[in-house]
Amino acid sequence: MRITIFALIFLLTACSATLDDYADTGPKFDLQTYFTGDVTAWGIVQDYSTKLTRRFCVDIIGTWEGNTGRLHETFYYNDGEEQIRIWDLEIAADGSVTGTAGDVIGVASGGASGTSYNWQYTLQVPIGESTYEFAIDDWMYMMDEHRMMNRSYMSKLGINVAEISIFFDKTPPVRKCSG
Repeated sequence: MRITIFALIFLLTACSATLDDYADTGPKFDLQTYFTGDVTAWGIVQDYSTKLTRRFCVDIIGTWEGNTGRLHETFYYNDGEEQIRIWDLEIAADGSVTGTAGDVIGVASGGASGTSYNWQYTLQVPIGESTYEFAIDDWMYMMDEHRMMNRSYMSKLGINVAEISIFFDKTPPVRKCSG
């Protein structure tokens, strides 16, 4: 019985997606093209039991000079909290991307293949009077030139503690969260 359970756990954890799985898919994800100008996104946070814990809207402004970019994100949560995250990004010659932000520990890294983009980093999250560090495995999927879906998996010590689903839209005219 123990061997069966171990084998099942191994199979479930060994079967995870990689960027190579999306190499021949389209539309092609291009970080710089998609995140130039205004983008608005709507999302939800679900805890480990899939219970909805938060909803939010985020206004994003992307600017680029060559392969160096900045994403200014303003989050508006349903409980009234507002949060700003500013990503400074660099696209290398091989297409890989690195980035930093004030609430990110170290350097985030990622890349694109086909219709997908995978981004990984460690995020500091304030909860109550404390701040915790969570590993984020972020997957974005182009739907068409204006819309994108995002699934983020938040874990602590290798255990999934939350999932974040986000829908991005930059269909003209771009709808904003505020105003």
